Amino acid sequence: MHPTIYKIATETMWQAAEAEGRFTGAPIDIADGYIHFSTGEQAIETVRLHFAGQEGLVLVAVDAGALGDKLVFEPSRGGALFPHLYAPLPLSAVKWVKPLPLGPDGAHVFPDLAL
Repeated sequence: MHPTIYKIATETMWQAAEAEGRFTGAPIDIADGYIHFSTGEQAIETVRLHFAGQEGLVLVAVDAGALGDKLVFEPSRGGALFPHLYAPLPLSAVKWVKPLPLGPDGAHVFPDLAL
């Protein structure tokens, strides 16, 4: 079984990807030359550091095994290996998309993640 990796995106950005049939990345992804993903263990911290308090987010679960050799795990925050996709994300690799709402404490409420 292949691991699941996660992308945090705005609802608007994800709706555009669905209309286009693929996700080419957020502005930071395009600037860096690859699409940033997180493992289940990394996703909560990624949201806390880069999306704190932001409404209108979705969490996209992706089958890492469907991405082939364009997916590379590279050192990033604290030396941890993060998944980076050097190609557009085909929607066929997406397992599910769920809202990432803010809870009463202002932190995002996550669905159960495959760790």
